[in-house]
Amino acid sequence: MTQQFRKLALFGYFGLWLYIPLWHLWLSPPSLGLDPWFVLSIWLIPLIFPLRGLLKGNPYTYAWTCFISLWYFLHSLTIMVSDPAERWLAVGEFFLAVCFFCGCAYYAKHRGRELGLSIRKPKNKAKQ
Repeated sequence: MTQQFRKLALFGYFGLWLYIPLWHLWLSPPSLGLDPWFVLSIWLIPLIFPLRGLLKGNPYTYAWTCFISLWYFLHSLTIMVSDPAERWLAVGEFFLAVCFFCGCAYYAKHRGRELGLSIRKPKNKAKQ
């Protein structure tokens, strides 16, 4: 089960790597005179940081990468509500961000349990 969550997370992660340039360079380049490469770099730079840990399968990296996935989740929701012209593009980003988030969260949880990692405070057995 753990490996399916990892595959889901990597699907969402690499899907965003492919989808964001496709969106911002070809399908709907930014307006207002912004350089599309600048906009693209703003969206891709956060995805660079967890790459090594994701490929290694480090559960700690998967855990904190959930926060990065929220950036794309919130962006897609904002575009869905505010820009009807790009709504369907935002739905694609939303789907990938949800896959990325859920895969990371559940992989970190299950892999952490397999490795015996815990953030819970151990119970004091002396008080029984």
